[in-house]
Amino acid sequence: MTSKTTGTDGAAPAATAPGDTGRPLVELRGAGKSYGTVRALHGVDLAVHPGRVTCVLGDNGAGKSTLIKIISGLHQHTEGEFLVDGEPVRFAGPRDALARGIAAVYQDLATVPLMPVWRNFFLGSELTRGPWPLRRLDIARMKRTADEELRNMGIVLDDLEQPVGTLSGGQRQCVAIARAVHFGARVLILDEPTAALGVKQSGVVLKYIAAARERGLGVVFITHNPHHAYLVGDHFGVLRLGTLELSAARAGITLGELTHHMAGGAELAALKHELAQAEGVDTAALPGEEPEEPEVSGEGPEVSGEGPEIPASRAAEPQAAEPQATASRPAASDTAEGKT
Repeated sequence: MTSKTTGTDGAAPAATAPGDTGRPLVELRGAGKSYGTVRALHGVDLAVHPGRVTCVLGDNGAGKSTLIKIISGLHQHTEGEFLVDGEPVRFAGPRDALARGIAAVYQDLATVPLMPVWRNFFLGSELTRGPWPLRRLDIARMKRTADEELRNMGIVLDDLEQPVGTLSGGQRQCVAIARAVHFGARVLILDEPTAALGVKQSGVVLKYIAAARERGLGVVFITHNPHHAYLVGDHFGVLRLGTLELSAARAGITLGELTHHMAGGAELAALKHELAQAEGVDTAALPGEEPEEPEVSGEGPEVSGEGPEIPASRAAEPQAAEPQATASRPAASDTAEGKT
């Protein structure tokens, strides 16, 4: 595998072992971004570890795109710290981020639909051979490398000459992921890769996200779908209006709680209360905060064998005898006399 980031001897850096989650590859500490007087992001703490999938969820306008642009070097943060391998950095552009092993795969995938798969794989980084001015594309090596890298990710294509536009949406996403991994990505940022895909295609993409994690990459998975996030995620963060509302490990949150935060949480409860004031709206079936029910002990109330305590003033009162079931019936002797 070739890499743009090399050591002093020109060799590619050793891949991080899967599960090695000691020091974060990328870390944000109180990071924020303001555009003039508009604060798009504020006080965000986020850590991306090798061999783990960090899921970032949020509604439209929550700040997810701004977060991606800061990590990928497109925009610079205006507050807080941005660290790569424990060192504070301030990227001048995306190429600086790529040089440190940070790659972003956006929804448009940066592919040319009419070009073959192998050309898209090396788009902008074509391999050449021969001296200048007779230098030409090394087509055979690019095809061979593209096929090997795609197979390493579990993607088997019969014809690399087919236009990338003929592939399914899930396959195009996987080609973009394999390309980023090949060119030395240690941190992979995926911008809603399953947003425009069906259930089956989404499953294909999620499988390759898990494969990237197994190869020791740190993955930032941006999504609207808490179910997709919970399938592959190790840590979850929910953005709301530019701030991190929730940050929890997988062991500390359930799918229901994650869905509740993603759907609005307390805002849904407030909306339910407002709708309850309107006529013709049945709020019983709407989601929201459920009222707490009183706890009921399984043992039941303690019953004393002595019975309830009787006040002293009533203790001397004569107790009325219970009416007998036969009181309303005539005695047997009376009935016999009547017959005679």
